[in-house]
Amino acid sequence: MVILGVDPGTARLGWGIVKTKSGQQTVGLYGCLETKKTQSDSVRLQQLFEQFTKLLKKLKPDAVAIEDIFFFKNQKTIIQVSQARGVILLASAQQNFPTHSYSPPQIKLAVTGYGKATKHQVQHMIKSILKLKAIPKPDDTADALAVALTHAFSYKMKSRVK
Repeated sequence: MVILGVDPGTARLGWGIVKTKSGQQTVGLYGCLETKKTQSDSVRLQQLFEQFTKLLKKLKPDAVAIEDIFFFKNQKTIIQVSQARGVILLASAQQNFPTHSYSPPQIKLAVTGYGKATKHQVQHMIKSILKLKAIPKPDDTADALAVALTHAFSYKMKSRVK
C-alpha cells in the first residue's frame, strides 16, 4: 500500500510517501509545497490545489492521510490550516483518492506510543521506524510522514480486526 501523508498549511504543506508491504514500512518521496506570504489567500490556495493535484497524479497513492485540526491557540492559523485541508480534501476527491484524517494525539500515539509526545520525540521515531539517516526537514515534511505512518499502522490494525 502506498500512503501519501499530508500536514496541511497555507505557507507550507508537508507531504510524504510511506509504503507498507508485508508489515514493513519504507519511505518514498517526500517534500514540502510552499506559497508566498505576499500573495492573496485565494492565489495561495489555488497554487496549493494545482500543485497537490499534480502530486496526486504523479504519485498515485492508494490513500491520502491528512492531519486533522485538533486545537489551536491562534485563530488566524486555524483558518489557514482549515482552508488548506479543504483544498487537499477537494483535490483528493476530484482525483478519486480515499482520504483518512487523524488528530495530532492519534498521530503521536501511533508513532511513539504516547499521545502527548513532543514534536522532537515524534521526529526521532519517524527517523527510527523509516530507517532514515536524518530527520526530514522542514518539520512539515516530518509531520506528513508521521501522518502516513499513522494510517499504515491503523490500516494494519483494521485489517486484522476484519
